[in-house]
Amino acid sequence: MASGDTFRRVVWPLAVAETLLWAGFYYLFPALLGIWEQEFPWTKLEIAGALTTALLVSAFLAPVAGRLIDHGHGRRLFIGSAFMGAVMLVALSRVTELWEFYAVWAGIGVIMAGCLYEPCFAILTRIMGDRSRQAITVVTLVAGFAGTVAFPMVHTLDAVMGWRNVVLVFAGLAAFVCVPLLFYGLAHHGKEAPAPAEDAAANTGKPLNLTRNIVFWLLAIAYAMMAFNHFAIISHMLPLLAERGVGPETAVLAASMIGPMQVAGRLCVLAVQRHVTSTPPIAAVSLLAMAIASAALLGAHAVPGLLVVFVLFQGAGNGVMSITRPVIVAELLGRRRYAVIAGILAMPYIGFSALAPGLAGLVWLVAGYDGVLALTLFAGIFGAIMLMAAARCRRAQIPEKETGPD
Repeated sequence: MASGDTFRRVVWPLAVAETLLWAGFYYLFPALLGIWEQEFPWTKLEIAGALTTALLVSAFLAPVAGRLIDHGHGRRLFIGSAFMGAVMLVALSRVTELWEFYAVWAGIGVIMAGCLYEPCFAILTRIMGDRSRQAITVVTLVAGFAGTVAFPMVHTLDAVMGWRNVVLVFAGLAAFVCVPLLFYGLAHHGKEAPAPAEDAAANTGKPLNLTRNIVFWLLAIAYAMMAFNHFAIISHMLPLLAERGVGPETAVLAASMIGPMQVAGRLCVLAVQRHVTSTPPIAAVSLLAMAIASAALLGAHAVPGLLVVFVLFQGAGNGVMSITRPVIVAELLGRRRYAVIAGILAMPYIGFSALAPGLAGLVWLVAGYDGVLALTLFAGIFGAIMLMAAARCRRAQIPEKETGPD
């Protein structure tokens, strides 16, 4: 078990580093989307496709990063990725052609696989032992403010120095703040601890065959819907708000408040989780909250006050989903072979996270952002229905699969 001193020396530097890395390697894109659309002769769809490319590359390389961490190379991977990310941002500040733009974001996709949440959580699991869940919670809470850092910084600094120099500022933060923090935090973790043993669950005692389990497919659909809802909106945030008649300063403030609302939602779950026996209903309510957020934004042009409802429900809903998603996997599909099952279920989530910016751009071409919001509204409702159907099917499976010895 990690001591309190070790916990502070490891977790807090990583939490601050993750906040800045997410700000520079992900939220920088939606914060600059509108500026790039004005700067370059490229369509919104062409620009959004670069983020899709980055996320797909990251998803493809995630298993490779995991294997490197398992073989004891996590520290070098994490620090090296953060440094190379700074190099890629320097390159981004100099792009003039669309192919260069895509090449740089494909490179950023490579470093995302090595230094964002998944590798960070894998490293914390190995080095923090039975305090890994607490460590991951702290990192998630702090890094929830990444968007709050990115949007105001970009908006303020762009007016002073232009977007290319803004990107260089984020490169400097990655190289001269994040890398030293990672060196410090990962130098104090001591000997790596093995992953804690998990109790066997009877419903997974037989050979793993997810393709025949309806619960798996229902969860896969639900996770895809939640990813599409959030990333379709967040990747187009500023131009989407501009189309609804929201002024630039107000739009930046709204985008900046999504992060704090995510943290607020996570804190609420932490406060009530000991009193809740089943997680899927909480997650379903969170998806419905994200659907309500889309509905509120649809009406924000006529009723500006609905923008507050959007920020509150979108942020809190997604914040809750991010910490309930792994718990749902354990509850509905069991703890035995949990890592394998969770890894497979990550594919629809990451896949739709990657596709959402481009899909939203395509819908925008045909139906504007009203069409995008109608789809995200549907995704939230449909995802909630799939989650509750998965929970119901799981309850129906218990007599059949958990009767008798494992």
